[in-house]
Amino acid sequence: MHSEEEMLELIIGTARNDKRIRAAMLNGSRVNPNAQRDIFQDFDIVYFVTDIDSFTDDHAWIERFGELMILQMPEAMEDPPPVNDGHFAYLMQFTDGNRIDLTLFPLARLHEFERESLSAMLLDKDDIFEPLPSPTDSDYLPKPPTAKAFSDCCNEFWWVSAYVAKGLWREEIIYAKYILDNAIREQLMKMLTWHVGIKTQFTSGPGKFGKHLKQHLEPAHWVMLEKTYSDATCDKTWEALHTMCDLFRITATGVAEYFSFDYPHSDDKKVSAHLKHVQSLPRNATEIY
Repeated sequence: MHSEEEMLELIIGTARNDKRIRAAMLNGSRVNPNAQRDIFQDFDIVYFVTDIDSFTDDHAWIERFGELMILQMPEAMEDPPPVNDGHFAYLMQFTDGNRIDLTLFPLARLHEFERESLSAMLLDKDDIFEPLPSPTDSDYLPKPPTAKAFSDCCNEFWWVSAYVAKGLWREEIIYAKYILDNAIREQLMKMLTWHVGIKTQFTSGPGKFGKHLKQHLEPAHWVMLEKTYSDATCDKTWEALHTMCDLFRITATGVAEYFSFDYPHSDDKKVSAHLKHVQSLPRNATEIY
């Protein structure tokens, strides 16, 4: 596996020796002073170029970075539709374990470029950029919720909970788990993010997809969160749903108290009772109530 120094030398050297590349920027965890270093960190690179088409007409030029295991080019894919801001990205996983996410960005549209807070210049041939501020993770920190955002989160959580109950009663486990692990979990993770924000004064967050939640949650809450990841049986999914509701209630009432928001106790009580009622309904029931 090429070292970080070797990879950066290759990345910078490629930019330095190609007159079409006028600047190179490194983004992401490798410039984050607070990020834990490990062997899976990728190289998030932007090349600012004069002519993108001359690169994308023949993709063979990326072979200089190493032997590819797999390549993805999002702007050349139909699903999802690419963002039309003129850039082109090469997501490259190499057989030696390194990964480069390399974006070509047209200088002609530089005014549209949105710099991340975790950015550092590797090369700027023409002094295009003003000196960048020191990298911080401010773009990735949780923001305090508004009363409306909090209310909407609670409403969506309790609303979609009934979908899971319906799916489980019908023994439609794939449907039920999809709702549980997508619509409901999205709201739970949002609430847990605010909970972590309060604990850290919004100076730290749960990380991408909640990967740092374990270090921020109370041990009992972490155990509850683990229990929300069930197997593909109806009984275990019912348990996961009820645990999700309990964990959401605990954290949401705390967030509400901290910000002086109104927690929808009535919705919680009525929907929770409905979930238990549906769970107890016989499979041959002809009416819900």
